[in-house]
Amino acid sequence: MNKNVLKRWLLAALAGVSTFGAAVVPSQAHAQERPAEVRLAWAGAPRVWVLARADQSFDKAFGVPVRWVQFSSGAEVLSLFAANAIDIARFGSSPAVAGITQRLPIEVIGIPEVIATSERLTVRKTITSLKDIEGKTIAYPPNSTAQYALEAAIKVYKLDRSKIKLVALSPTEIVAAWKRGDIDGAYAWDPASQQLSANGGHEIFFTKDLQKDGYLIYNNFVVRKAFAEKYPQIVTAFLKTYQQKVDEYQKDPEAAAQIIAKNIDQPIDSVRRTLSGLSYPSVQQQLSDAYLGNGASKRGAGIDRAMVDTAKFLAGAGQLRADTIPTTYSNSIDSSFLVRASAQ
Repeated sequence: MNKNVLKRWLLAALAGVSTFGAAVVPSQAHAQERPAEVRLAWAGAPRVWVLARADQSFDKAFGVPVRWVQFSSGAEVLSLFAANAIDIARFGSSPAVAGITQRLPIEVIGIPEVIATSERLTVRKTITSLKDIEGKTIAYPPNSTAQYALEAAIKVYKLDRSKIKLVALSPTEIVAAWKRGDIDGAYAWDPASQQLSANGGHEIFFTKDLQKDGYLIYNNFVVRKAFAEKYPQIVTAFLKTYQQKVDEYQKDPEAAAQIIAKNIDQPIDSVRRTLSGLSYPSVQQQLSDAYLGNGASKRGAGIDRAMVDTAKFLAGAGQLRADTIPTTYSNSIDSSFLVRASAQ
């Protein structure tokens, strides 16, 4: 994360903390209250939950309208949370860890996707291996899982980082820079990656290639703590409805892809490839120790360990202070809503 961006949203976050105040256990009356609307932050990308946007399943489950707030980077999501402008977001693990470490009042409530091939390094034809990116200019969306994967690949494969010119660009800027010839490659997702491939690029590395080295890179559902405390039934309904959409996608991937492509106005081939490049742990699977865990088992569960590893990585990159990293993130993981959604 750019340090200036980090400073801006952190200052906003600290101001937001005073607004939120101390945590309050919701009363029975609160549990039945409904907000005027629920604000969901999304990147406009092909994801299973777009099915609920297309048929308004979330609106029906909540009993109130949903407002979809679009963002372009993880840093922007954190700023939106700090400004109390969103309630629930789906975004990458590394920016979420950064926000939680800097005491933004948010928590992880689910893992909708584990990234496999949906994020990748696309380069010019003259580059045939990771080693070849030394001496080249490589772009990435800042404060994203793609940036984390790129940095991890450089570390795991022992590349000389000083010889690689790394440039932080939004997906739209990546495509424009590629067409101008300003960059030699980019670690990103579709439709940006697909556009690079369509304009003379090819893929040489996928995020799934890091799994054998112990890297769990995923997207998470994150909620404002104040919202979750006041509207627990909304958060539970959100996770339950999302699981229904995952089931719908897995039952008929092609029909789901067609609906999503139409809703977000993106090429069907790109949508198919993105959706198939993710794995979708079920509500029940997410409660296992491999993911969020449940109750006391949250400490040391897969996501807790991954969050600690991610924070250490960000500290090594100068994006977090090492002395701010806790030994566990279990207090910022709330699997109780998954338990309720599973029971229903």
